[in-house]
Amino acid sequence: MWGSLSLLIAAIVLGLPPAIRAADAVPPGSDGAPMVKVPAGPFPMGVPPGDRDGGRDEYPRHEVSLDTYEIDLYEVTNARYQAFVKSTAHRVPQNPNNPTRNLWQGETVSDTLADRPVVNVDWADADAYCRWAGKRLPTEAEWEKAAKGNTDHRFPWGNVEPTNKHLNFNQKWIGEKTLMPVGSYEAGKSPYGAYDMAGNVWEWVHDWYDPRYYEKSPGKNPKGPDSGTKRVLRGSGWQNETPTVRIFTRVESDPTVRNESTGFRCARDAK
Repeated sequence: MWGSLSLLIAAIVLGLPPAIRAADAVPPGSDGAPMVKVPAGPFPMGVPPGDRDGGRDEYPRHEVSLDTYEIDLYEVTNARYQAFVKSTAHRVPQNPNNPTRNLWQGETVSDTLADRPVVNVDWADADAYCRWAGKRLPTEAEWEKAAKGNTDHRFPWGNVEPTNKHLNFNQKWIGEKTLMPVGSYEAGKSPYGAYDMAGNVWEWVHDWYDPRYYEKSPGKNPKGPDSGTKRVLRGSGWQNETPTVRIFTRVESDPTVRNESTGFRCARDAK
């Protein structure tokens, strides 16, 4: 009884949404970000048989078993990333190709930007932040299971076609308001309660990209290829249209790219 009560109190203190049951609340990382637990077990990864679309790299559907892990409830925000920058003197998020897409003013983050997901970070920036927070980038398999659970659903919320109540998508760049504050879409949560697993920003994951990896992936805790030239992005962003906000969509990206549509969230082994 007291254990459940203390977890419920912790959930209230951390500001977790009501949909997150007390049993799902776990201690935050050192960055203070709330996290949810994803239980151990198998799940179906990749495009279901008979699905009407999908890239070659999304096949075959295969069963993957993962150990219990924890993943950030939200995409990493500018406010949390600012704390990391101030603590470590890491470079600020900047777009090297289009300065008009920069959102920070030096190391300053406006109040209206604070709760929106950080962008203009490359894979190494994301990896450094997660390590600083005592966490790591999620593997591609961990990301997908957190997004859909043990189902074959196309979207984190199920098979209902996406609407503006589910996610931030199909937008044009208008500055910081292109991005929505994390946790804005209650109807778009994943089965484990994670927000923005579709839309808002693309998310870096741990894995190197290999278009044929699903054909040879180990069945237990896959971590992707040992090496490569591109990393994987998952989750789609604010500019994507309906066909690409599917859970299964995989995108290869130069790990040194920094742009206004890519951010991340962190994960860690269960404690």
